[in-house]
This record gives sequence, structure tokens and C-alpha cells, in this order.
Amino acid sequence: MNTHFKTYHPYASPFDPCKPILEKTYSTPPHLYMGFQPPNLPQFTPLEALRAGTLWKDFYDPWYNSLEKAKGGLPT
Repeated sequence: MNTHFKTYHPYASPFDPCKPILEKTYSTPPHLYMGFQPPNLPQFTPLEALRAGTLWKDFYDPWYNSLEKAKGGLPT
């Protein structure tokens, strides 16, 4: 199973004066997990596509930073 969120553990020096961040998370776009674009994918309306940044709903990936709660849906 593929997940759009990956984590990694950066090096934390014992001499770093700040508290280290032991685990970092990043998002990967959905198109990385599709080998090809299947025919007849559902599409956004033209206005929704401009807001989403893609015409196809399967390629839409809302990005939220780690401090925001994911709301889902299209940006307003």
C-alpha cells in the first residue's frame, strides 16, 4: 500500500544547541504511483481545475503543512 506521506529521521548532533526534530514528514504527489494515465478519468470543472491546479481529480493533492489540520476538499 502506498501512502502520500513519508517520514525520515535526520541526523541529530549531540552538540546541537537546539532541541532536535527527530522525525520529519513530507508529502509525495499522487501521480508518482500511477504508471500511466488511465482513460476516462473524472475531471474537475474548468473553475475547479484552476483552483486545484490540475484537470483530473485523481491527480489532485491538497498540501497542508504539519501545523495545519487537513480540511480536505478544494481550496476556496
